[in-house]
Amino acid sequence: MTTLTAAVRAPLTADRKYLATGTFALLGVLDIAVFGLLAHKGDAGFVLSQAGSVHLPVLKVPAALACYVLGALTIALAVLRGTVSLSRGQRRLAIAGVLVFFLIALLCWADAGAIPLSVLNLGQGTLSASIPLILGALAGCLSERSGVINIAIEGQLLFGAFTAAIVASAFGGLWVGLFAGALAGGLVGVLLAVFAITFLMDQIILGVVLNVLALGMTDYFYDRLMVQNPNYNTGVTFGAIKIPVLAEIPVIGPIFFDSTVFLYITYVAIIGIQVALLSTRWGLRVRAVGEHPTAADTVGIPVLWIRYRNVMLGGLLAGIGGAFLTIGSVGTFNPDISSGFGYIALAALIFGRWTPLGSLAAALLFGFSLELALVLPTVNPVLPPAIMNMAPYVATIIAVAGLVGKVRAPAADGQPYVKA
Repeated sequence: MTTLTAAVRAPLTADRKYLATGTFALLGVLDIAVFGLLAHKGDAGFVLSQAGSVHLPVLKVPAALACYVLGALTIALAVLRGTVSLSRGQRRLAIAGVLVFFLIALLCWADAGAIPLSVLNLGQGTLSASIPLILGALAGCLSERSGVINIAIEGQLLFGAFTAAIVASAFGGLWVGLFAGALAGGLVGVLLAVFAITFLMDQIILGVVLNVLALGMTDYFYDRLMVQNPNYNTGVTFGAIKIPVLAEIPVIGPIFFDSTVFLYITYVAIIGIQVALLSTRWGLRVRAVGEHPTAADTVGIPVLWIRYRNVMLGGLLAGIGGAFLTIGSVGTFNPDISSGFGYIALAALIFGRWTPLGSLAAALLFGFSLELALVLPTVNPVLPPAIMNMAPYVATIIAVAGLVGKVRAPAADGQPYVKA
């Protein structure tokens, strides 16, 4: 049996290797043939400071030359990936290097001969766009590592955004709105848990139904309450909280330590879930339930309670992510304000191999592409925003196809458990 399994896996491993090599080479050719040859014969400028902080000179890079060098390095990595047997960590570093080279080449091409691009604004926008994605992906991670598929992240974000906006406006309390948004996401989590765990409903269909339900309810109450009573949608938002000393660090300080409370909540959630899930007895039990619930039940682990708890905790996190969409950014609620963020968060979870840090990296990549879709048209109108909006989904397809290696969900993910 072992020999047969190895014989089946060998061609799949080879196919992934060829796919990765071909993708690397294609991106290298794009860096050279598209970004390099079509780049403006001038410098790309990058602003590294902002008013009121330590002044740094504008970084100027020869655009075409930078694209040629980055393309050559990418092709070198493609040759290395195709000819040398790399470890898992080395393969991930190669993927990260290729993506970074491609993004830098894209920025050099877009910004060549134009107004210098603010790295700080791009970084702050990336983190802002990534917050609901990160929290949504972490919500999915908590749920799916315990064995319950969470397609309802979109609905949790949307319901959290609506509730936070209306409560904060009606009662004049931002923290009350944040708490209410978290509870709203948790309520959707309770519905998901009850129907998936107790009534054994198909979890994928259930998630889609909850998303449609959340969309319909928020649209209805938006028309009935917010449109007719503007005081229920006043646009109140949290202000930025500047961390002393840390916010003064050049470049990275204004990006990571001068933001709203939502970013700091995200930091705590990432660290807490990473440590709890992978380094504690609680996390070991959760992972056991998600991989082999029957064996976990045999040794006395309460399978159903752990699944209930994780799904509800995930709902609370996603609700906070939804609250960010309103009282953490634009302030007001608009129909379908989540705009598919829940599905992108689910893609980040898959791309990140159902791990907190992997989901974080994928969410940041997707958030960066979403921010580029807003920034690049103002710098270089040649590239339509729709092209950049496709990037998260293209990246997901490549990931699932095997570029980042074998992607495997928890063994019991989506499988109902009935106690014997």
